[in-house]
Amino acid sequence: MNELGYWVGFNKVQGIGPLRLRALLDTYGSIERAWHAPGEQLSRVGLDNRSVKNLLEARSEIDLEQELKRLEAMNVRALTWESPDYPRLLLETNAPPPVLYVKGELTEQDAWAVAIVGTRRASTYGREVTRRLAGALARNGITVVSGMARGIDGVAHRAALEAGGRTVAVFGCGIDRIYPPEHRKLAQQIAAHGALVSDYPLGTPPEGRNFPPRNRIISGLSLGVLVTNAGKTSGALITADFAAEQGRDVFAVPGSVLTRGSIGPNRLIQDGAKLVTTAEDILEELNLTMVAEQKQARQILPEDETEATLLEHLSADPTHVDDLQQKIDLPISEVTSTLAMMELKGMVRQVGGMKYVVAREPGVSYIVE
Repeated sequence: MNELGYWVGFNKVQGIGPLRLRALLDTYGSIERAWHAPGEQLSRVGLDNRSVKNLLEARSEIDLEQELKRLEAMNVRALTWESPDYPRLLLETNAPPPVLYVKGELTEQDAWAVAIVGTRRASTYGREVTRRLAGALARNGITVVSGMARGIDGVAHRAALEAGGRTVAVFGCGIDRIYPPEHRKLAQQIAAHGALVSDYPLGTPPEGRNFPPRNRIISGLSLGVLVTNAGKTSGALITADFAAEQGRDVFAVPGSVLTRGSIGPNRLIQDGAKLVTTAEDILEELNLTMVAEQKQARQILPEDETEATLLEHLSADPTHVDDLQQKIDLPISEVTSTLAMMELKGMVRQVGGMKYVVAREPGVSYIVE
């Protein structure tokens, strides 16, 4: 059995989310051994009786091979924590989904992404400002992420496509259940010029309880979240809350105090969100004004041993430039200048305080020639 089948199997078990699956993996060492673990041992790993029951039933009822065939037949990929092309931004969040179903393609470009969300009952003002901002971001090489819902989400996706850019739609149901149904053609266009994404198994219906949790994926895939038009109870504000928890920037478009759809953005601005009137406000705040240059530089392989040596001493844990200098015993000026070029190439990222982390894209190897 392909290990992917066990990941897909666990993703269909009610009660086993990221934390419990991580505990199982830590205990048994592999997804296959965790799937076949003796029932009497499962409660010791932290599973309650209901979760144990659900897992045992799933083992006897789910045909894992058939599940993989269903994915293949629908041209859907399942990415897991162990997949090299699992989105890095999402993987860095707390408790990322163990399985991500993707129709279309997630690319390196999608590391430069901004989410645009808002109310389903969008005003004329909300639609127009969303169209302008989404289009401008897309033209600047930014991937637009949204939730495929009626209203602002649909406008954001369409504007990105019309601008010739990329867009990613995150579903609150199975990736085979297009919702709302009138977005079926839009979904086809997104799959051709971006990706449809969900952490829900195939066949999961679009139930109301599914949508708030999926918002953590919208924000997790993005560098920042923009709320353009939202009432005081809009689900878009849940996405903004997730963004803040994940350390993402929150942006909001101001509006009339007399308009219901501006209550949410205006309140976010009062609470510290960045006020946005143009796409440049977002690009400058996120330091994305040189995306085109970064894309071009990213194609360049390391030019010398210094870059290769620095990569060997960097990881996902922040390392100060002084520590790097001591480890490789080179002048600090050479270390900082090399790191600046590597950051432009997208090989490393500065995370504040002159500390750096490796930003190697999944599946990409840097080789000195």
